[in-house]
Amino acid sequence: MKKMILIAGPCVIESKELVFKMAQELRQFADDARIEFYFKSSFDKANRTSIDSFRGPGLEEGLRILESVKKEFALNILTDIHESYQAKIASEVVDVLQIPAFLCRQTDLLVAAAKTQSKINIKKGQFLNPSDIKYSIKKVLQTRGIEQEGYEVAQKNGVFVAERGASFGYGNLVVDMRSLVIMREFAPVIFDATHSVQMPGVAGGKSGGKSEFIQPLARAAAAVGVDGFFFETHINPSEALCDGPNMLNLEHLKKCVSKLLEIQNLIEKEK
Repeated sequence: MKKMILIAGPCVIESKELVFKMAQELRQFADDARIEFYFKSSFDKANRTSIDSFRGPGLEEGLRILESVKKEFALNILTDIHESYQAKIASEVVDVLQIPAFLCRQTDLLVAAAKTQSKINIKKGQFLNPSDIKYSIKKVLQTRGIEQEGYEVAQKNGVFVAERGASFGYGNLVVDMRSLVIMREFAPVIFDATHSVQMPGVAGGKSGGKSEFIQPLARAAAAVGVDGFFFETHINPSEALCDGPNMLNLEHLKKCVSKLLEIQNLIEKEK
């Protein structure tokens, strides 16, 4: 059976202690032969709503912690970059560079990431037509000297894209399941289940969210057919310093992943 890509971890590095606790709990996914697992956490959340919001430990300290996680738990690591100069530095530690949704068309950032040996996960912006993600993918591939396009080319060259819904009025996102099919023409697709239920800016300078919809949407995406899933998770989401309202706790995450694997297995049998 084709492996399911799973990206999971706390939104931001709150402390080395928390990150290590999360890595220890999530290690079971890396041991599962059905899963291609990446531990995710951000060294800096540069796009927070308020200047007073917690951003993380920063590039140097954050990468030091992620490198410790990589060595201690033998995990593949994914983290965000926000500025071009961060790409080369981060790629010396992490396996996947993630391009934030708001920056998915930022040419210099995409080119800088493409010049590294890391895989790249491009998060489709909430404002972007699903079919237009092909141009962001093309920037990466052409920088790497590849003129061909399409799902298999992107897959072979370590490029995938993530869907997190589209802006619907103010403070809400809606997932159009058609976008998963459209985007999958150009690259492997990751369904960003936790950010899809985010409600940007509705909590007085912070984003809110409806975590009760995470699992239904993830199951729907699995039924449509995607390559993987992105979940932000925390020991106690209510105490998380970033994105708590749209996170899953660890136990709910484990149950959700188990169900997604069942659905994926059914979909594979139908092919």
